[in-house]
Amino acid sequence: MKIQSQVSMVFHLDKCIGCHTCTVACKNIWTDRKGAEYMYWNNVETKPGTGYPTRWEDQGKYRGGWVLGGKKGRLRLRLQGKWGTLGNIFYNPYLPTLDDYFEPWTYDYQNLFDAPEGDDQPTARAISMVTGRYMDTIEAGPNWDDDLGGSQVYANNDPNLDHATEEERRLMEEIGRVVFFYLPRICNHCLNPGCVAACPAGAIYKRGEDGIVLVSQERCRAWRMCISGCPYKKTYFNWSTGKAEKCILCYPRLESGQPPACFHSCVGRIRYVGLVLYDADRIEAAASAPQAELVQAQRDAILDPFDPKVIAAAQAAGIPDAKIDAAQKSPVYKFVKRWHLALPLHPEFRTLPMLFYVPPMGPVLAKMDNGKYDTMDAKAEGLAPMLSALEKSRVPLRYMASLFSAGNEEIIRKVYRKLVAVRVYMRAQRVKDIPEAEVQKALAEGGTDAREVEAIFRLTSLPTFEERFVVPAMERETAVEALFPPLDPIARNYPTHKGEVGIGFHHDPQRGM
Repeated sequence: MKIQSQVSMVFHLDKCIGCHTCTVACKNIWTDRKGAEYMYWNNVETKPGTGYPTRWEDQGKYRGGWVLGGKKGRLRLRLQGKWGTLGNIFYNPYLPTLDDYFEPWTYDYQNLFDAPEGDDQPTARAISMVTGRYMDTIEAGPNWDDDLGGSQVYANNDPNLDHATEEERRLMEEIGRVVFFYLPRICNHCLNPGCVAACPAGAIYKRGEDGIVLVSQERCRAWRMCISGCPYKKTYFNWSTGKAEKCILCYPRLESGQPPACFHSCVGRIRYVGLVLYDADRIEAAASAPQAELVQAQRDAILDPFDPKVIAAAQAAGIPDAKIDAAQKSPVYKFVKRWHLALPLHPEFRTLPMLFYVPPMGPVLAKMDNGKYDTMDAKAEGLAPMLSALEKSRVPLRYMASLFSAGNEEIIRKVYRKLVAVRVYMRAQRVKDIPEAEVQKALAEGGTDAREVEAIFRLTSLPTFEERFVVPAMERETAVEALFPPLDPIARNYPTHKGEVGIGFHHDPQRGM
C-alpha cells in the first residue's frame, strides 16, 4: 500500500444557479492575458447541451482519455501510442479548432469616440483578438448555449443523448423548455491524467505533495498532445506564447490554506474542497476495471483516514499529521466515500478524476398530469409517493448515468433514492405534512437512517466556511527549502518532475514566479 494525499473537490449541482461568478473570478486572475482570451479554466455549461469546446464529450472526435485494448486488454491512451505520437508530432489531427471554442473578440470602441459629427449613429464593430481584423459575424461564445441559448439545437446535440430512445428524447425536448441544470467544470486533477501521459516532452506533471497537475512552461514544446489526451479538454494552447496552460487549482492559495478563487467566490456555495488519502498502488487496477465497476473501483482506491492501519501507513510515508487530520474532516470524503452521493464525471474516460458531482435532484420528479405530479407508478410499486418511479423521471436515468456513472444506472438510482430520502425526512421535520410511515419507507429505500440524513442535510444546506473548505497549508516553506537549498544557487535553475515533494516551485511564467 502506497499512500498519498490528494486535494479533491465536490460540486453539488442542486445548488448551482448558473451565475458564472466562478468563471469571472478565474478569468480575472489567470486568463486575462494575450493568447489566453479564449481559455476558460473554469466554465459553466448548461445540460443538456454541447458544452465547451463543442461536443468535448465525443471522444470519437477528440480521442481523449484511456481505453482497454490490445491482446492483453491493457490500459492505453485512446489518442495514440509511441509510434503514433512520433507520426503526428508535427500535425495532430485530433485537436479542437478555434471554431470548436470561439474566436475571441472585442469592439472598436475608439470609433465611438473619434467618429466625426454626422447624421448616422457611429458603431463599434467587432474585432478579432487573434487576428486584429474586423469580424463580419459573431457565431459562438464560451457560454453560447447557456440556458439552451433560446434553441433546442444545442440540447439535441448533447453527446449523452446519442443512445437515447425516441421516448427519452421526447421527454428531454419537452423538459428543455422549462428545466435544465448547470455543470461547472474545472481541471479534475486526475489520479491517472491522460494529459500527462500524452505529453512527449514530459512537461506536464502531478505534484507529489497535493496531486495538482501542472505544466512546466520551460519544458513545454507546443506539441499540444496534452490537449487531445485530456478527455475533458481542460488543457489549452496559448497562441501567443506557444505554451500549453491549464487550471492550477490556485495552488498559491492552497499553499496558504485558502480555497481556490472559484470556490471562494461561488454564490451558490456548491463547492467543497478537502484532502483524501488514496492508495497509489490501486490506480492502474481502478482505471482498468470493467466499465460498470469504474465508480466503485475509484471509491475503493480512496482510503479511510480513520483506519489505524491507514494512519500508520500515511505517517510512515511522510504525510504530516495535519494532512491526516484534514483528510478526516474532509467534506469530499463524506460525500464520495461515506455517503456515496458524489460521482466522477465520465468515469469511462478512465482518468480517475478527483472532482466529484452530486447529481441534481430537480429533473427526478415525475411528469405532470392535470397540474399534479404523476406518482401512480410509485404507489403501484409500493414506493413513497415523493419517490416517483425513477425510470419515468423527466430526465432519463440513462442520461444521468451517461454523465456520472459510465452508464451504470443502478448507481444513479441509489444516489437519487438517498437524496429523496433526505428531502422526505427534512420535509417531515420542517413542514410536518408527511406521515412517519412514509418517512421510514423513504429512509429504507434510500439505504440510510435519520442520523446520516441529518449529517447530509447539514453539510449540504448549512455548512460553515470551515466545513466546506478543509485545506491545510501545503508546507510551502518546507517544499521550497527541499528543492532550493539556500547554499546551492544552481538548484534554482533545475526543476524536477518526478513527483518529489517540492515540484512546481521553480520559476514558472504561468504562475508569475
